[in-house]
Order: sequence, then C-alpha cells, then structure tokens
Amino acid sequence: MSKIGIIAGGGQFPFLFAKAAREQGRQVFIAAHKGESSPDLETVADSICWVKLGQLGKIIKFFRDAGVCEAVLLGAITKTRIFKDIWPDLKGLSLWNRIKIRQDDQILRAVAEALQEEGIAVLESTLYLQHLLFPKGILTKKKPTAEHLADIKFGWQMAREVGRLDIGQCVVVRDRTVLAVEAIEGTDATIRRGGILGREQTVVVKVKKPGQDFRFDLPAIGIRTIDSMVEVKAGVLAVESGQALLFDGDAVIEQADRAGIVVVGIEEKSSGELDLGWR
Repeated sequence: MSKIGIIAGGGQFPFLFAKAAREQGRQVFIAAHKGESSPDLETVADSICWVKLGQLGKIIKFFRDAGVCEAVLLGAITKTRIFKDIWPDLKGLSLWNRIKIRQDDQILRAVAEALQEEGIAVLESTLYLQHLLFPKGILTKKKPTAEHLADIKFGWQMAREVGRLDIGQCVVVRDRTVLAVEAIEGTDATIRRGGILGREQTVVVKVKKPGQDFRFDLPAIGIRTIDSMVEVKAGVLAVESGQALLFDGDAVIEQADRAGIVVVGIEEKSSGELDLGWR
C-alpha cells in the first residue's frame, strides 16, 4: 500500500482528502497543526504528528521515518499567527530567514522546495477531489443583473492585479468602485469590511492568482463565506470556475437562496474574455 503525507491546516479539506486517499488504498500520514487542524483527523490517519507552526524539521522527520515520499499541503493557517504564535525549529527558522518576501505564494513555494530537497514530492491539492472544483454558471435561483455583471468584470480585473502582487484572491466592489481588498485577514473579514459599505449591492469576486500553483492555496468557498455575506447583506458572489474549491456545495447554495444572494461560477478564456456561461 503506497503512502501519502498531509501537512494539514484548518478546515475540512485535509479530512476530505485523507478519506479519499484511503479509499484509493493509500496509507495516510498527517502532520497536523496545533490550534488549526481538527482533532477529527486522528480518525482518518494511519499515523498523525501534531506540530506547532514553524516546526518544519519535525514534519520532515515524521515523513521520512514513515517512508513518505509524496505529500500535499491542505487547509488554512490563520495568517496573523506569524506575528505572535510561531515556534520554528532549526529547519523552519533557516527556511524563514531565506524568504525575502513573506507573502503566501513565496512561503508555500519555499516549503515545497524544502520538502523536495528531502525527497518528498509535493502533489496537487485537488488529487482525488476534482469534484470539489467550483462549477460554471449561475448556481442560485436569483440571477445577476446587468449592473452586477459590470461590477463582476471590473472586480475580476482588480482581483487579478491583487493576485499578481500575491496580496490576496478576493476583492469587494460596488458600482465599479473597490470597497475592500483581501490581505492577511482573509476572505471573510474582507467581505464584512467591504459589505458594510456596499450593503445589498455589494459584489464579491474571488479568483485564482495568475500562475496559481494547484499544489497549494487555491481559492475556497464554504458556508462561512455565505454567512459573512449574510451578515452585511452582500448581494453577489462571483468565483472563478474550475480554479477554486467549493465545500458543502448544496448547503452553500441553499443558504444563498434563502438570503437572496447570487452565486455564479465564471470561466476566463485564454483570450482574457469572461465566459459567463449563461448568456
């Protein structure tokens, strides 16, 4: 039976992946982060090692001792913890000091490179879970208006630029005006911050970064996303189809329909034109 390692953050992604990997006949070895990862991971792991944020050396030793040669990076780490709750070991500290720009992509790429140097290949996070990719088209009963579409196209361009700078993946707009840009605080806080200003006409756009690496940090949507939109009465959620993850899809759409929120999946063609799918 082949082995696979999971470096787990928070959320259900590591749990779902572990279950799917076991169904494919793989042994699962999980390096779970204290204060982030769910204790439920112990029920789907052949072996689990609990680590503090920054203990890269401990993760590598765990995988090497287990004979793990392939791994995935799954789940969120609360980004603000890097300022107050990081406990690097020597390997982690050495890596951290080599990273010149400490944004998401650079950090994750550096971790992946460190693992590969130790003979541990980092695989795409969507392995076994392609069905979780965000679908294309209007997913809710309520449809976007012409005004919404104009804001989606504007927000899309802005989100791409923010992603190109590796700042975030989400922007909140209204009437072709940027209300909030995602940074270290995450999508939910961005929605609440922008939605307070935009209210019912708020449009939330979430896209991949240019050159997005499918091994880590894919945009993700779940119930909490809709809850944040409901809290500020935001109106529209537009997500890049096939390039983002949708968790608890049925519940997400049901919740959006109850709140009268529009949810759409949009594909960007190679020409840069947006394929709205329903026109």
